[in-house]
Amino acid sequence: MQNVAVIVQDDVEPFGLGALCELWAEPYHAEDDNPVFDFVVCAPRPGRVRGVSGFDLQVPNSLDAAADADLICVAPNRAITEDDPQVLELLRTADEDGRHVFSHCSAVFTLGRAGLLDGRRCTTHWRYAERLAQMFPAATVDPDVLYVSDGNLTTGAGAAAVLDAGLHLMRKVFGAGVAATAARRMVVPPHRDGGQSQYIARAVPDCEARTLGPLLVWITENLRADLSVDALARRAHMSPRTFARRFRAETGQTPHAWVIAQRVAAAEEMLETGEGSVEWIADQVGFGNAGTLRQHFLRERGVSPQTYRRTFGTAPTPIPAAPTAPAGG
Repeated sequence: MQNVAVIVQDDVEPFGLGALCELWAEPYHAEDDNPVFDFVVCAPRPGRVRGVSGFDLQVPNSLDAAADADLICVAPNRAITEDDPQVLELLRTADEDGRHVFSHCSAVFTLGRAGLLDGRRCTTHWRYAERLAQMFPAATVDPDVLYVSDGNLTTGAGAAAVLDAGLHLMRKVFGAGVAATAARRMVVPPHRDGGQSQYIARAVPDCEARTLGPLLVWITENLRADLSVDALARRAHMSPRTFARRFRAETGQTPHAWVIAQRVAAAEEMLETGEGSVEWIADQVGFGNAGTLRQHFLRERGVSPQTYRRTFGTAPTPIPAAPTAPAGG
C-alpha cells in the first residue's frame, strides 16, 4: 500500500476527513520510521466542496487522482441518501481490482449504493445501523463493533471509530509494530477493546460502581494466571454473576473474550519482536500450548502464528536444535 486517496463530497464531516488525514497523510519521522503514503484528497468536481461546520473545502483534484490508489477512503457526510455516480463507479472498479476500500460512519451508505456491501459484513454508527440494514438487506450489518474487516473492505463505526478501523487496517497490512507507533503518535490506544454497544444510551446497570480499571491492568500483566470468571470475580470481590455483568458494562465484552484478545495481542507482539518458539509464546501468554494459541490467533487475526511471524517478524526465525545422535551411533 503506497497510494491513498480520500473522496469527499458535499456536506463532508470535518472530523472524519481530519482523522483520515491523521492516519494516512503523516510525513516521515526518523524516530518512528513510519511508512509514508502518496496521499490525495479528491472530489467528483474539483473546486469548492460544501462543509457542514461553518467552512467549506477547496479541493483541486478530481477523481482521476484516485484511479490508481491502493487504498480508497470515503469521507462521511451528512447527506446519506445520494452520491455522485462517478464515485460509485470508481468504488466498483477499485473493489473489482481487489484494492482496499475504507469507510466509516455514514460513508458506508456510499459503499452500499455502489453494491460493495452485498454478501459482506459491515458496520456503521449505531444510530444508522437499522437504516443501513433496511436499505441494503443483502449486507450483514453488525451494530455492536467498532469496525469490520471483510476481505479488501474495511468499515468503521461512528466518529472516533475511524481511528480504530484505520489502525486495524494498518496492523493488517504493516504489522502491529507500525500500528502501535501510529497510535502512540496520535495518543490513542493501538487497540480499543469492546464495541460501540458500550456507548449506546441505556439504563445504568444494576451493579457496583467501582471501576474495573485496576483489574484490567493486572490481567494484562498476569496473562499466565488463572483468569477464569470465578477467579477474577474473587479478585474483584464480587459474585461471578455481578462481575460478568459489570465487566460487560465497562468493556463491551465478556471476560473470556476480553482475556483472549489480550493474550492474542501479547502473542502478536512476541511473534514480531522475539525469537521464542510458538510453544513458548503460548505458555507465556497463558494459552498453555501451541494448538490453543494457533486456534485463537487464526480466528482473531485470520492467519496462523507462523505465517504472521514470517510476514511481520523483526527477529531472526529460531533455528530448531539439531537432534541428538543416539548413544553409540
